[in-house]
Formats: sequence, C-alpha cells, structure tokens
Amino acid sequence: MESKRKIRVLAAKPGLDGHDRGIKVIANALMDAGMEVVYTGLRQSPEQIVETAIQEDADVIALSILSGAHDFLFPRIMELLKEKNVDDILVIGGGIIPEEDIPSLKEIGIAQIFGPGTYTADIVRYIENNLKR
Repeated sequence: MESKRKIRVLAAKPGLDGHDRGIKVIANALMDAGMEVVYTGLRQSPEQIVETAIQEDADVIALSILSGAHDFLFPRIMELLKEKNVDDILVIGGGIIPEEDIPSLKEIGIAQIFGPGTYTADIVRYIENNLKR
C-alpha cells in the first residue's frame, strides 16, 4: 500500500505583527483538509521562518501580515530561500496588503496573496493545485 505524504505547511507571522487570529483560522482549515501544519507563533524573523521551513521539510510557507511591513519582510524571506537554494517551496501570503503592492510581491516569487474575506476552501484548492513537489 502506497503511503502518500501529507502536504506540509509552515504558517508564519513575520515581524512585529501581534495579531494571529487569521493565521490560526487558516491553519485549522488546512489541517481539516488533511494537511500537516506547523505554526511558528508570533514575531518571527525571516531567518527563523526560512530555517524552520527547511528543518520541517515544508512544501508551503503561508505568511500572514497585518503590520504593513510586507514590502520588506516578504522580499527578505524570498532572498533567504534563494541564498539557501530552496526553490521547491510554494510561498503564499495573506493579510492586509494593498492591491498596488501585490504585483511586486508576485515578481519576487510570492505565488499568491489572499486578502480579507478569502474563502479557506480557495486557499486549500490553490495549495493543492500549485505545489512545487
């Protein structure tokens, strides 16, 4: 009997953002969909997020930010992944991110941005359809 490994998601709150209700809702929805989720907790540095993703053999990094620092923190995470030659992790983001900032985030490799009001089923479906492994 073939055992298929569950999708492993690292859910992370980069920077000084102290609001985590949204990421916890997403984490629970992903677990309900059969994924393994590791939640890093609040106030994680980009370095901590990337190291944890590598250690946990994550397939996905799900970033949530409400502080407005996405234009610094998301690029730094992508830079660190490139430095470590990690190109097989799907990186998605969510939170309060202005529409005008989304194209530049996608240019640096953030696969998708999910804003307030996104259905959790849409996030699950996106992950399932866009895994890099």
